[in-house]
Amino acid sequence: MSDTRKVLSLKAKGSENSSTKIEERLHKVLAQAGLGSRRALEERIAQGLVKVNGEVAQTGQSVRGGDRIDIDGKTFVATALTEPASVLLYNKPEGEVTTREDPEGRPTVFEALPRLKGARWIAVGRLDINTTGLLLLTTDGELANALMHPSSNIQREYVCRIHGEVPDAVVDRLARGVALDDGPAKFDEIERIGSSDSHAWFRVVLSEGRNREVRRLWESQGYQVSRLKRVRYGSIPLPRLLKRGHCEELPQAEVQKLRAQFQLENNPPVLTLQPVIGQRKSRPTEIRVGKDRKQASYVNGSIDDEARELRRFDHVREEPRGRGRGRPGGGAGKPFAGKGKRGPGKPFSGPMGTDAPAGARPA
Repeated sequence: MSDTRKVLSLKAKGSENSSTKIEERLHKVLAQAGLGSRRALEERIAQGLVKVNGEVAQTGQSVRGGDRIDIDGKTFVATALTEPASVLLYNKPEGEVTTREDPEGRPTVFEALPRLKGARWIAVGRLDINTTGLLLLTTDGELANALMHPSSNIQREYVCRIHGEVPDAVVDRLARGVALDDGPAKFDEIERIGSSDSHAWFRVVLSEGRNREVRRLWESQGYQVSRLKRVRYGSIPLPRLLKRGHCEELPQAEVQKLRAQFQLENNPPVLTLQPVIGQRKSRPTEIRVGKDRKQASYVNGSIDDEARELRRFDHVREEPRGRGRGRPGGGAGKPFAGKGKRGPGKPFSGPMGTDAPAGARPA
């Protein structure tokens, strides 16, 4: 089967010839590539930890398109970025890791995304391999850093399934706060939304993104999270019609609102970085889920049954597992929610999906 993934071109026609004429401050280019905040990157430059064309970079130095930049043991080349930033909403399925390459050979979320020319996708935080739902990705490193920074206090909303009966006293403790290994933590909001003899469902909200914080909060009380799905990040909900393993682009007007929310410049940097090392081998757009991908950590019942039960509470309409996902009896599945048809390799020309998300809540 041929690779039919779409290609989003973020270069204007003729930008290859003009990129060498573009200049930008080094720390701004590094920030645009998602390598940290401008202030932190300026400090690293001052410490001599960044090189440009083989020489130690200086504070306030500018770079041009085509310059080679070394940082963190990796080499990049500065390239022109002449189109506005893109933000993707990805409905992550279980079994994928939020890394570009996995030493264990597990599928990564980046293998399911549209390929880019002249830019790279930057994940806004991470979801662990067993967590599903909304993952934001962007070509704008400064926006990604702002969305992840603890000072932003961005809300993350999840639906979780807890094994066993959960008394109200435990819920109250998690709302007041408990001690974790890396400091005190609590749920900003916690609401029981369903229960049975063997488990209970909760809607929880956090305003920070510590590693596995939802799971660790419940584990501190002796409970195991058997299902976890993110349904909102800040003011952005998981769209109702976005299927698992598929992505949808945020309209450009909403992207600009996000930049304004964090008081970012109206005109972002015009240079970004591309790795010098060759691109990894592409995979088909559809996410193939087989029996070998099922996780043994879930408690009581099959993953299929739990997925159906989860959908009763998160108000996200998805196709049943096995349809449109490359499995026997199902179609190949469409990677985007847009109505227009595009052949392989054709540039992306507009926002994907025009349906307004349902159930949106303010941050």
